[in-house]
This record gives sequence, structure tokens and C-alpha cells, in this order.
Amino acid sequence: MKLLLLPCVPYERKSVRQQIASLIDQAVLAEQFGFDAYAIGERHDGLSISSSPAVILANIAARTSTIQWLTTVSTLGLHDPLRAFEDYSTLDHLADGRLDLVIGKGGYAEPHRIFGVTPDDQWDRLRENYEIFRALWNETDVSWEGRFRPPLVRVTALPRPGRRNLRIWHGANTNLESADFAARHGDPIFTSIGTAAVGRYLESVRYYRERFAFYGHDPDRALVGVGTGGFFAAATSQEAVRKFMPVFERRLVYNRRYEHAAIDRIGIATVEDFIAKTSALVGSPQQVIDILLTQYEKFRYDLVHIHVDAEALTPEDYRAALEIFATEIAPVIRRELPNKPIDDWHTPRPVSEAPVSVAADHG
Repeated sequence: MKLLLLPCVPYERKSVRQQIASLIDQAVLAEQFGFDAYAIGERHDGLSISSSPAVILANIAARTSTIQWLTTVSTLGLHDPLRAFEDYSTLDHLADGRLDLVIGKGGYAEPHRIFGVTPDDQWDRLRENYEIFRALWNETDVSWEGRFRPPLVRVTALPRPGRRNLRIWHGANTNLESADFAARHGDPIFTSIGTAAVGRYLESVRYYRERFAFYGHDPDRALVGVGTGGFFAAATSQEAVRKFMPVFERRLVYNRRYEHAAIDRIGIATVEDFIAKTSALVGSPQQVIDILLTQYEKFRYDLVHIHVDAEALTPEDYRAALEIFATEIAPVIRRELPNKPIDDWHTPRPVSEAPVSVAADHG
């Protein structure tokens, strides 16, 4: 089982500089604690601080050496695919083979309005941009004519990437077309369960596996990543719920202000509701292990993201929770669940006896 750390939601009481520095510190800490991967998302609305994940990941490249990086998600349909290629091909050299992309259309209306993408063409743009991006990555002397950008005529995009066949995961939540598109190309999918009911996403995963085989790919090569709604572990469930409360309260405010109160629509009013009705991993170490094992039985996933909102916790509580995960939870998960090899992924470092701390202030 591959374990990925996904960092926090934005926090308006800290400067952008402080929050970006915190994202980078968390990547270093994730490597110290033996996570397989670390992810930076792309947002262009709300309190976004990561509208350019490639730039942040370039800084992380200088601070880490073994951990894999993912973009969760890169909204490729909003960008010129040639320019996106240039950014990520450059990053591929800095990453030394540690970069995977997760692409998706994005789940919010405001970025599409800003970039001039309509609901009617958002899926077509994403698919076309993927095809162009993939061709530019794998081939030279590319010619292409599509709907949404000027034609390419014998273009060899530069710099040439350090490795061929960049792994691209497709965000596929409840849209079966995304699952089918990923399966057609033999790519992995990533379904971000987040704060919704787990059962909503099972159909996409099952459909992806069916279509992966239908298109003639080896079923054993199918890869599925899943998200979780949050994480906090402590010695007892009572302590975990109590210390998770600031995260829940921050999430509730942010969701109501910037995400159209989706939490309210699924009947979540208390932290207990949140833990019971979503994929959140909150409780004692054994409770978190049990939740992960139960979810695995449903999804048979290969990668799971552990979502920790560091900005809503004290640095001490944040590090303590990650240490519990690394020393008490992760070893059991790795022992009990299959660990399918993923080509090009590095072996994570053993847990450091003296992990770095997350800086509280980068004023």
C-alpha cells in the first residue's frame, strides 16, 4: 500500500508566504516520516495559495530526495498544454523521476469563468489538452489540430523530459466518462472521496476496472488512488475527536464560504457527524487502522492519501499525529494490505528518529 500525505486547506490568518513555506516544510516532514508521496493541489479561487503547483514542487525538489510528488489535481483543461508541458518537463528534471501528475477539470465554477471555459466545453478541453500534452511528452516533431488552440506543426517541445511515459492519474470521482477515458489510455485514476459518502465513488472505481480490461490492458496494471476526509490520531478516540475539532470547525467555515455548503447538504452538523458520514480517519490508532482496512475491502486501492490540515493544529499536535501514523498505523497497513509496485517510485526512507519540525511562523 502506498501512502500519500496531502496538506492543509488555506488559512486566512497567515500570510501567503507563511502558508507556502508551511507546505514545503510539510513535504520535508512527510519524507522524514516515511510517506511514499506528497501532493500539492491547484486552485484558482477561495483562499488559494497553490495556483501554480509546479513552482512549489520545484522548491520541494531542493529539500527532498526520495519522496514522490503528485499534483492533486492539475487543472490541465484550463491551461495551454504546450506551456504546461514546458513547466512539468522542466520539473521532471528537478524531480529526478519523482513526479506524477493527477489531472482533472476542477470541481468549482469560478476558475472556469476566470479562464473562459464553459460547462459545455470543460470536458472536451481537458481531454484535448491531455492528448496534446501526452503527445508532446512522448514524441518529437508533433503536428496537431484540434478545437481549442492554434494548430501545432512539427513541434518538438523543450526541454525534452528526463523520462518517457510520465504517469498521469485522472481525477474520477462520480463521472464515469473520466473513468472510461483513463481506462482507454491505460492510466490510473484517483478518486477524492473527501467529505462525501464513500459509497458514491465505488461505481466509478468498479467501472474503471471493467473498462481497463475491456480496452485490452492487463488488469493487474490498473491503479486506483483514493482520498480521505481528514486525519487525526491520538492515544484515545476521545482525545482524537477533541483535537480534531479545530480542523472540523475550519473545514465547516471554509466549505460554507467557498464550496457552496456541500457539507450542510449531506447532513453534517457536528464533528461526530463528520467522522461517521465521511471517509475521515479520526480516532485511536486501531480505529484508524480498522477504517482503512474496511475502505480497502470496498475499493481495493493501491494508494491512499492522508489529509492533515496542519494550519488548524498546533505544530506539536500535527507532528504527534503524523508520528502515530508513521510508527503505529503505517506499519500495520503496509503489512496487512498488498503493496503493488508502481514503476519508478522510490522506496521511502525509514522513519527518522529525529524528524524535522513544522515551523510555526515564517514571518
